[in-house]
Amino acid sequence: MRKLLVTGSSGLIGSEVVTFFSSDGWEVNGVDNNMRRNFFGPQGDTSWNRNRLQEQFRTFRHHEVDIRDRSGVLDIVTEIRPDAIVHTAAQPSHDLAALRPFDDFDVNAVGTLNLLEAARRACPEAPFVHMSTNKVYGDAPNRLNLVEKETRWEYADPEYANGIKESFSIDNSMHSLFGASKVAADVLVQEYGRYFQIPTCCLCAGVA
Repeated sequence: MRKLLVTGSSGLIGSEVVTFFSSDGWEVNGVDNNMRRNFFGPQGDTSWNRNRLQEQFRTFRHHEVDIRDRSGVLDIVTEIRPDAIVHTAAQPSHDLAALRPFDDFDVNAVGTLNLLEAARRACPEAPFVHMSTNKVYGDAPNRLNLVEKETRWEYADPEYANGIKESFSIDNSMHSLFGASKVAADVLVQEYGRYFQIPTCCLCAGVA
């Protein structure tokens, strides 16, 4: 049975990843320490979602691991040796990043580094998918011309008809501290792919 490691497995995106791959016959190992409760209080508690996944999928295993714990991350990746890794764990708030910059950077950037290095040592052939954000582009997209349609705004330049390309410059723009920590994570993911030939990718999600 193919094995998947999903970080942030009790969160919105992570739990959907768990659901998809568990339904497809994978053994899914979720890594989550309910840090959202620490960040956002009782309303951020995701233990209900973890319990739901454990009840629904017999091939799902939960691991209470903090991705900031370097040795803990290495141990779990070495133990499982997954066939693929989907990294969705993150500190997601602009406001909280400004209030708790060390926690933001330690989760988003250092946590990603811990996972990448563990993957390099234990399973360098496994695809590493990093769920990032459109905020890595900062406010640079605001300088693009727009045209108003009947129900929404679209980019005026046909070059951006299908969205902003990965080659879009992120220089000379304001990111917020959250955006900066996610940029650092993205660059690390790309560099581990290029330097160590690990099959990595960054998927930049966002809301319209």
